[in-house]
Amino acid sequence: MGHMNTASDSATEPRWLTDEEQRVWRAYLHATTLLEDHLDRQLQRDAGMPHIYYGLLVGLAEAPRRRLRMTELAMKAKITRSRLSHAIARLEKNGWVRREDCPSDKRGQLAVLTDEGAEVLAQTAPGHVATVRQAMFDRLGPEQQKALGEIMGIIAEGLQPNEAGADLPWLR
Repeated sequence: MGHMNTASDSATEPRWLTDEEQRVWRAYLHATTLLEDHLDRQLQRDAGMPHIYYGLLVGLAEAPRRRLRMTELAMKAKITRSRLSHAIARLEKNGWVRREDCPSDKRGQLAVLTDEGAEVLAQTAPGHVATVRQAMFDRLGPEQQKALGEIMGIIAEGLQPNEAGADLPWLR
């Protein structure tokens, strides 16, 4: 049966990626997947933790008095609250984080970086930054680094709408 391309059909027709867009998209996916795996392996080898846990420890280390509300930490890490809960439980078991009740909100909880957690972070950070530098920054010139930062900022901004009810991981 013949198909006529009417105005309503073209409105629902997907905007397929061009060959160049497909190339860029796949390069992005390959690079980010390989980079995350590379960082995970380095951190597992050096500190027995995945990259996500390292990021949580850094988030707490940078917070005032090394503590953050769980919801704030989930937002900072861009993960769901249930994924955060699971990660914090594991970090607690290691003695690197402890939970405290939030004084200002009876239902809220704080995640607190322990001295032991801060020590693990201090020991792990040099190897981690060397891995990041070798995998990314040493391969890019200053202009490329600047462009990549701007590009990633634009993409992140577009995925974090400000309106209420936005479907963001830390709100789930």
